[in-house]
Amino acid sequence: MGRGAYGLARVAVIVRAPAGWLWWSGLLAAGIGALPPGLTGRRIGVLTGIACGVIAAFAVYAARRRRWNALLGGAERAGRAVVLQDRAVTLRTWRRAHRWWLLLAFLAAVGSSFALPAAGGLLMSGAALGLWAKALWLGRWERDHDALLWVRTEAAVRGGAAGRTVPGHRTTGLAAGDAAPGGARTRTRIRTRAPGRRAGPGSGSGSARR
Repeated sequence: MGRGAYGLARVAVIVRAPAGWLWWSGLLAAGIGALPPGLTGRRIGVLTGIACGVIAAFAVYAARRRRWNALLGGAERAGRAVVLQDRAVTLRTWRRAHRWWLLLAFLAAVGSSFALPAAGGLLMSGAALGLWAKALWLGRWERDHDALLWVRTEAAVRGGAAGRTVPGHRTTGLAAGDAAPGGARTRTRIRTRAPGRRAGPGSGSGSARR
């Protein structure tokens, strides 16, 4: 990158990065965990898992809300000398950096089934629902403000999009990048320009436009 240039990743993409893995691996762990009767029995284990999953979903969705509101309120327009990271690259970077933690969570969920069958897997799936709900909340903010939220790419490796080391969020127009508000895939690929060129109308970024 040139002098003063830096990379940005979509906030909502980072938030939802672990959701798919937690959801499917949680269901798999719950299915495996339901095979042995466990110490408490399958019925108690499944009911406990459902309750834990609901609690986890609400807890993940509401976590650090004050910090999130502060970052959203202080979001500033991105400069022209920025490089917008593709959605797939952000997902791959996050999962690669946290792959051992994700594997450990899966093994812990399966292992806990000997005490509470299926409970650990349902807890993981509930956490995934909370992450998707938070991404949808961010998507509503982006649509209401006609702006996409971005953060330095380092957040995809450590700390998260609302971590203590994050100085603030940046915004671009809705045409920037290749992910829709909320971090989901867009149906059509958005063309990008090289960093440093003038952005098209509504982009607000030097590296992407419709």
